[in-house]
Amino acid sequence: MDEMDFCESTVIHEDVVAGVRQRMPEEETMLDLADLFKMFADSTRVKIICALLEAEMCVCDISALLGMTKSSISHQLRLLRQTKLVKNRREGKIVYYSLDDEHVRDILDKGLSHVRE
Repeated sequence: MDEMDFCESTVIHEDVVAGVRQRMPEEETMLDLADLFKMFADSTRVKIICALLEAEMCVCDISALLGMTKSSISHQLRLLRQTKLVKNRREGKIVYYSLDDEHVRDILDKGLSHVRE
């Protein structure tokens, strides 16, 4: 192990640790954030979000676009709705899906910008 990676003290800068501890989000908020980012850990969900960046779509159209079953798309949409990344509206018998708000677009744009660097 490199000596730069090892510290013999338990805390060197107590004031820094105390300041950071005060500014850290609450535990429940961090768990919610972790759950949010888990949604982006699945390429199918990312594909669905990318599609919905472009247009509001129904399950049938997303299924055709991604070459997947309607059942698997519906399952992923349900997860995305639970984490408030996607919302839906009904028009007659057809349910249309879209991004829940501009924050979702911002998250994806930042992620794409990061991976394209």
